Amino acid sequence: MGFRCTSSTMVLLVVVLGSTVPGNGESLDMRTVSQAATTTEADKTLKIEVKPLVPAPSNPTQWPAWREALQVERERMRKRLAYDDTLYRRPDFAWVPSCYCCCFVMMCDKQFYDPANRRFTVDAFVAEGLQRFSGYDAVVLWHAYPRIGFDNRNQFDFYRDTPGGLPGLRELCRQLHDHGVKVFIDYNPWDTGTRPEGKPDADALVELIQSVQADGIFLDTLHEGFAEIRTKLDTIRLGVVLESELTLPTQRIHDHHMSWAQWFDDSDVPGVLWNKWFERRHMMHQIKRWNHDHTGELHTAWMNGSGMLVWENVFGTPVPWSGHNSSMLRSMLPIQRRYRSLFSGEQWKPLVATQQAHVYASLWEGESLRLWTLVNRSKKIVEGALLKVPHLEEQRYYDLIAGREIRSIQGDYVLLEGKIAPYGIAAFVAGIREALGPDFRDSLARQAALHAGPVRVDRTDSAQQSLKGPKPTKLYGPDEIPEDMVLIPAVEVDLEISYRNRECGFYHLVDGRLPANPTNGLNKTITFKKPVRLGPFAIDLKPVTNAQFADFLEATGHKPAEAANFLKHWVTGRVPKGLEDHPVVYIDLDDARAYANWAGKRLPTEYEWQYAAQGADGRKYPWGNDWRDGFANAGRIGTTTPVTAFPNGRSPFGCYDMCGNTWEWTESERADARTHFCIIRGGSFYKAEGSHWYTDGGPQPSNFAAKFLLSWPALDRCATIGFRCVVDVVESR
Repeated sequence: MGFRCTSSTMVLLVVVLGSTVPGNGESLDMRTVSQAATTTEADKTLKIEVKPLVPAPSNPTQWPAWREALQVERERMRKRLAYDDTLYRRPDFAWVPSCYCCCFVMMCDKQFYDPANRRFTVDAFVAEGLQRFSGYDAVVLWHAYPRIGFDNRNQFDFYRDTPGGLPGLRELCRQLHDHGVKVFIDYNPWDTGTRPEGKPDADALVELIQSVQADGIFLDTLHEGFAEIRTKLDTIRLGVVLESELTLPTQRIHDHHMSWAQWFDDSDVPGVLWNKWFERRHMMHQIKRWNHDHTGELHTAWMNGSGMLVWENVFGTPVPWSGHNSSMLRSMLPIQRRYRSLFSGEQWKPLVATQQAHVYASLWEGESLRLWTLVNRSKKIVEGALLKVPHLEEQRYYDLIAGREIRSIQGDYVLLEGKIAPYGIAAFVAGIREALGPDFRDSLARQAALHAGPVRVDRTDSAQQSLKGPKPTKLYGPDEIPEDMVLIPAVEVDLEISYRNRECGFYHLVDGRLPANPTNGLNKTITFKKPVRLGPFAIDLKPVTNAQFADFLEATGHKPAEAANFLKHWVTGRVPKGLEDHPVVYIDLDDARAYANWAGKRLPTEYEWQYAAQGADGRKYPWGNDWRDGFANAGRIGTTTPVTAFPNGRSPFGCYDMCGNTWEWTESERADARTHFCIIRGGSFYKAEGSHWYTDGGPQPSNFAAKFLLSWPALDRCATIGFRCVVDVVESR
């Protein structure tokens, strides 16, 4: 999830390969050949580092020896591991080599889920993916992080609480399957501090796969999955794959059909993905999720016959693809899918000679076809002769990107000519008419149309956010303030706001822009100042209680449009005995707004809430600058407490329970192009332990703000979020 592929997260093998020199029969150790040197027999053995992405020599004279070294090491490793490719030969896994484009989708993404109509928008989502990228082959349905930890629901509960529960999730999978899109569920092995599932995670995953009929498991933060899960999966559903996030060890390629190529840095001359080289049918998805330019990943995928991960909503932060990158992938994918048997076959020759500097090519052969994939590593347009290849009888030659035939046959050779944009790609195919297929001309025309059309300017997925803001209440005079509320005088103040830098981002601006990659300083506390003008207003002295919310229901007959988890802690629709004076929970933002509207009030903005909690002196906690035991619900009893249980913990204005007990909704709902979220305040009694991936738990300082991603009512209603109300007051003259 938040890992880079470093020396501590990769399998690194340093090997010295030998080659028998004709005439003496002796095996020689490799030595590095300088760029100025010419190839000798001794140069045919190279010392290579077998990394997740094996770097290539910059000297073209070394490429033949480098390819030989790769092949020797592949054969040696296969023999040492007694490699068994049975799972790759099974018919139920035949879909794997063509799964080139996987979309990582936040299930609450507004381009995947319509919150107004409370439904997934599969048709529109698939159509847009087709228009922008030539379609998705698979999706990862991401669910829990960064929301998990606000209450004790575990990762499996997050899937259970999707709209319609697990039957609804199964229907979502069916709709995606109808579009030919495979579905991955997510597994978070670090989730050990929330509600115990009561069974091993492997068993829970298998049951989930069976319930929703998903096609794969994405192994978040893992190099590999459970040893026993492959057998268990095969007993309930065939064709379910495992895909690791971190570098998959070679010894697990046999039972993990896919892996991420995350943060793999290529050499200047395109290198080779080791796992793809080892097992050509293994699918790898290139990903550098915080990058705004994916050209390097696209080049790696193109030169290795591997795939791409499209990820534009990174845990709640928009990171959109550029028009240039999406256009490149849009041209690549139809070619990769059509010739998947070549890209997953045994006749792959990386780094064949080209006719232009900074242009590199791979050759793929089989089925009476030859196919070349090329990349331009320079910032200049390259055109003219790109490849000089042997001419084979009756073969014809085509530019697959431009969609045209090439007729530059010169005796025994053919000059494959074309034009490659700066940092662009090219592709050529050669074959006899029968091998090219009866629909080849149609496919060529489609490629030509893609190439001739303008680069589509994709919609701006701006990270700039809009604030919904509160609706004013009736104006109360200073002497008319409702009972159990306190007046907060008007004030202009610079509020110091803190939050934990998490991958879901935040909303404050630096020099008019949102901060860049949030993994810089990940999980550190960020503090900034916000000048605000407040009030006057009056705020509830106490959070709304279960008893008060029951009065609201009795008076109005309120029933939410979506009732899932609404007042989940009540028994047969009634407040449990003894909880009357506890803060009401399991209500979402709309539930809280409905109560406030009935009461003639509204929710406080996060700035109103903060000032009411810390007062004019900006104290850290409502009672002062130091933590004091017994001044707030710190979670020792594992549940909520009555709202007046800690009188010593009141704020300077006399407000109870503004630290611990429950988080509180505020009228600070924001939205960007992909997500809705609300800033909540105060912390709660609950804190999930064991992983920094959990959200912030426990009581929090008065200036601490948490970004709560809004999704659907069943998830937004938590055991740890309540609310209080405010009214607007006439300003004294």
